[in-house]
Amino acid sequence: MALSRNILIPLIVACALFMEQIDSTVIATSLPVLAVDMGVDPIALKLALTSYMVSLAVFIPISGWVADRFGARTVFRSAIGVFMLGSILCGISHTLPQFVAARFFQGIGGAMMVPVGRLVILRSVEKSNLVQALAYLSMPAMLGPVLGPPLGGFITTYFHWRWIFFINIPISILGIYLATRFIENMRGEKSMPLDWVGFALSAIGCSLLMLGLATAGRHLISTETSMSCMAIGASALMMYVWHFRRTPYPLIDLRLLWVPTMGISVIGGSLFRIGVGALPFLLPLLMQLGFGLSAFHSGLLTCVSAIGVIFVKTIMVRVLKRFGFRRVLIYNALFGAGSLAIIGLFTASTPYTVMAIALLLGGCFRSVQFTSVNALAYADIAAKDLSQATSIASVAQQLSIGLGVTIGGFVLQTSMDWHGHATLVAADFWPAFLAVAVISASSILFNLRLAPDAGAELANRPPRRPVRQPVKESA
Repeated sequence: MALSRNILIPLIVACALFMEQIDSTVIATSLPVLAVDMGVDPIALKLALTSYMVSLAVFIPISGWVADRFGARTVFRSAIGVFMLGSILCGISHTLPQFVAARFFQGIGGAMMVPVGRLVILRSVEKSNLVQALAYLSMPAMLGPVLGPPLGGFITTYFHWRWIFFINIPISILGIYLATRFIENMRGEKSMPLDWVGFALSAIGCSLLMLGLATAGRHLISTETSMSCMAIGASALMMYVWHFRRTPYPLIDLRLLWVPTMGISVIGGSLFRIGVGALPFLLPLLMQLGFGLSAFHSGLLTCVSAIGVIFVKTIMVRVLKRFGFRRVLIYNALFGAGSLAIIGLFTASTPYTVMAIALLLGGCFRSVQFTSVNALAYADIAAKDLSQATSIASVAQQLSIGLGVTIGGFVLQTSMDWHGHATLVAADFWPAFLAVAVISASSILFNLRLAPDAGAELANRPPRRPVRQPVKESA
């Protein structure tokens, strides 16, 4: 029974993670068709992507506290239920405001489902079987981006985009049943008090700032309202910076950014991810609106880059051992940014083989960068601070992806206005790809500040000098 439990629980959590991963990638391929059905500008649908990312950024930091307070099984089942209800609301939405609100609500479920599911595994599986359990959990993260785009394109082309969300209903019901039957309602030891003030400030700051940037007076709300949202959001985030220094248990402890490897990884990684975050939004629009491909064929091309991600996972240990984190992050950022700029050179006459090779190589470069950044961020973090470090990295990741979509959409809209096009055409896209490529390349400026032997222990390389333990200042 112990062996079956060590396999069954990770598979239950993996299925939930797979559903979340598929849903995150499947929608991008369907954006042009969604825009036609809702009678809106395709660029306006960037709000559907950013609202989900902002929801994740807002609620992921409190997921651990909620699980300790109410029990992992209770929260995990509730998260699946919220995700399912959000999926239903997305599927029955008829207007852009309805759809954006439904995506934000769905993100609340995703924010709780994934980290709490990982916590369930850590607390349920014997340590001797933990590596195998986490291997099961990593498979959805790799397969989701590969299967999501073509699946979304197939459903959109041959059925209806609403079924992208409705297929989550039976999966969610099965997940709730299995969680009820096989997962214990474990609670953690007495946890620290939740920083409610910090949660309110960070939630208001992230939500309103991203809403203001994403709308920019063009979609949903007026220019004055957009500017007000940006001002209030920025003020709330500045108030959080003031607040976290004065509370013993901050929601997100920004002091960890003073650890060089953590700070450089988060800031440099966020800049690189801003550029890459625009890709799932820009690429399907280019393929379908610029080149006239169907959603299905667009999805098949888009998923090629995810195949490169899986390939790189098999060689990363050797790459880092041979070259070290600093050199990998510097040179690979340049290659990754170049792969984004090259997409802007695609035309309707570019052979599919050339596109596929460029996207495959780009996926490899992006996987190298993200794997390196994600590992290096925790190189010098004490065990007691890992939870806080994970929160910082997760929030930065979701916000940078959302910001990438926002910037990509803004440059695309500006290019369309500059050329005087009433609708999007292929010529409108190269400035957007160039802009996000430049932002990604700017991460090199921060990577250059890394010590030559940064993360040497993680890369199994001998350090050039003794590693100094960072000193964390008291609140």
